[in-house]
Amino acid sequence: MQYMALIYSDPSLEPAYGTPEFEVMMKGYFAFNETLKAAGAYVAGEGLKDVETATSLRIRGGKVETMDGPFAETKERLGGYYIFEVPDLDAALRFAAMIPSAAYGTIEVRPVMDYDA
Repeated sequence: MQYMALIYSDPSLEPAYGTPEFEVMMKGYFAFNETLKAAGAYVAGEGLKDVETATSLRIRGGKVETMDGPFAETKERLGGYYIFEVPDLDAALRFAAMIPSAAYGTIEVRPVMDYDA
């Protein structure tokens, strides 16, 4: 079964780009990627550009409306994701707990819908 881990964090709490702490965090991400791949659980994963680059879209009254930025106002921002192929939620949670941003943010784990099942 596939699970998506959505990585949320408050930019004011995460290590700043270019600092030694940021480099440690990134090494943690590289190691985590290798752990997932070695376990055969890696499906996909990427970081996302800053929330200021986001565009939200909705249709109202038959017309497409777009807005700069995310729809929801929140301190924590979606910064990336992973998709795991694992047997169950417990396994997905074990991997999600290894994501470095869990130390200062929130990892949301959700099953990916399987429309063929």
